[in-house]
Amino acid sequence: MLTILEGVDLRIEAGESVAILGPSGSGKSTLLGLIAGLDRPTSGEVWIDGEEISGLSEDRLALLRRHKIGFVFQSFQLLGNMTAQENVRLPLELLGERRPGRRADELLASVGLSERGHHYPSQLSGGEQQRVALARAFAAQPPILLADEPTGNLDSASGARVLDLLADLRRSGGSTLVLVTHDPAVAARAQRQIHLRDGRVELDQKVDSAPRAEPPVPRAVG
Repeated sequence: MLTILEGVDLRIEAGESVAILGPSGSGKSTLLGLIAGLDRPTSGEVWIDGEEISGLSEDRLALLRRHKIGFVFQSFQLLGNMTAQENVRLPLELLGERRPGRRADELLASVGLSERGHHYPSQLSGGEQQRVALARAFAAQPPILLADEPTGNLDSASGARVLDLLADLRRSGGSTLVLVTHDPAVAARAQRQIHLRDGRVELDQKVDSAPRAEPPVPRAVG
């Protein structure tokens, strides 16, 4: 049996900004998948906001992700047959938002895409697509945001803008951010860095220079 993570014991506090680093195959994306309930551990437990999620049914996990977790992926994961506005509006409709279109427009405006809502993903640049993905991830105002190499497919200028927007949106909502990256410059923006190697935590350190956000309510991921 292949062991991807072993002996990992972490607690991430509410409002914390955490970067997970490590070489390819170190278990970074697997750790993110376990936090999200997309993967199940063969042993051990995963707790989110006081609830042990490892044994939850797929339906319960889907509800948890819908209400508590926002995702930002390296490959954007936008629906190609929907406009930018429709991509952002979809999770709002699933949440029963009374005016999903209006809220989607507000979210697109918050990432500087007020004039691009009627465009399809194929008509947007990579940086614009990632900004749409950010707006979608924050649609539910999630207490937890997970980002897997969010700037990996972007040029340096677009990547920097996406990171600035991510930081602004996180601070305004008080979200907990767990970000996977291989880029030390991206990791330097986080409050805490967790380095993985061969499925184990090699280093767990605070980054004192990073700005801190005050969470609106006490929550924890661990």
